Amino acid sequence: MWSGCRLFPLLLLALLRGLCHGREPAPGAVTCGSVLKLINPRHSVRLHSHEVKYGSGSGQQSVTGVEASDDANSYWRIRGKSDDSCQRGTPVKCGQAIRLTHVNTGKNLHTHHFPSPLSNNQEVSAFGDDGEGDDLDIWIVQCSGTYWEREDAVRFKHVGTEVFLSITGEQYGHPIRGQREVHGMSTANHHNYWKAMEGIFIKPSMDPAKHDEL
Repeated sequence: MWSGCRLFPLLLLALLRGLCHGREPAPGAVTCGSVLKLINPRHSVRLHSHEVKYGSGSGQQSVTGVEASDDANSYWRIRGKSDDSCQRGTPVKCGQAIRLTHVNTGKNLHTHHFPSPLSNNQEVSAFGDDGEGDDLDIWIVQCSGTYWEREDAVRFKHVGTEVFLSITGEQYGHPIRGQREVHGMSTANHHNYWKAMEGIFIKPSMDPAKHDEL
């Protein structure tokens, strides 16, 4: 039925060609610039950070998992490996390199060769200032399709050390009692799946003011 495409105006024809070649992203894709919470479905906790530093290891800002769904310290902004590699509203592809910037403190999700304090896996911290850190802030989104869909369970694999962002259930005491340890694990397993939850999802649009707030 596409043989009649030549009869359409040029703009409509261009749109139809995009659809014919499967380039149109799904409306539920996670996009660059979106601000969201990430839940670990195995342990039902959200990725979290706060102005509490580790008392051992790197001494950097700690990253934990919390059960509360309404904690404002659980929001992260999706950014590219560089600012021009992830244009606002562009769907994030499976296999794409991203940074996760903690909204309230401006530090990036980070890991390095320090042992985590409870499980002795690899420490995960929040690092940098105003969204600027270093090469150890880069993670690869691992998913099965073309784009990272909101309903998908995905993994985040660290580029520099090849560990997966994980939780295995260890709990902290004072001063962050009940919060879970977040760490890096060398193997892909059911402890390192994450799903997008509450947030503001920027739609793929020429108008950056348009967004989908959930």
